[in-house]
Amino acid sequence: MGYKLDNNMKTSLCTEALQMAIKNRKYPNKKLIHHSDRGFQYCNPKYTEFAESNGIMMSMTEQYDPYENAIAERINRTLKYEYGLRNCIKNTVIAQQITKQAVSIYNNLRTHFSLDLRKPAEVHLNPNIKYKSYRRNNVNLTELLI
Repeated sequence: MGYKLDNNMKTSLCTEALQMAIKNRKYPNKKLIHHSDRGFQYCNPKYTEFAESNGIMMSMTEQYDPYENAIAERINRTLKYEYGLRNCIKNTVIAQQITKQAVSIYNNLRTHFSLDLRKPAEVHLNPNIKYKSYRRNNVNLTELLI
């Protein structure tokens, strides 16, 4: 996973987060799909070209509806409400430190009902662990060429 926090919304911020995610990959040979909303950072050709040059297929919501990106929205909600990230933190360095700590707790210490009370890092590192999938069907995704 990758994340980045700063006092701006530049595309470079998202690119740095994606670089972090690529660096942290445990299964580099598996295909990746990057699903996001239609924020200008994710639509920027520099960002999409960087992702695609790293073998990542881009996917975006059809409309500006948070339900179309429900998993990411749920994680954001958890980080905001359980770890205090919804509060106004005026110091960027402190906000970055709190975010780093919250993400670490979320991934390494917090158990999840959808993972049978396991931690995300534990499940991610052990592909033999079965967990609930909210995908309706076992669909093979093929790349769309437009």
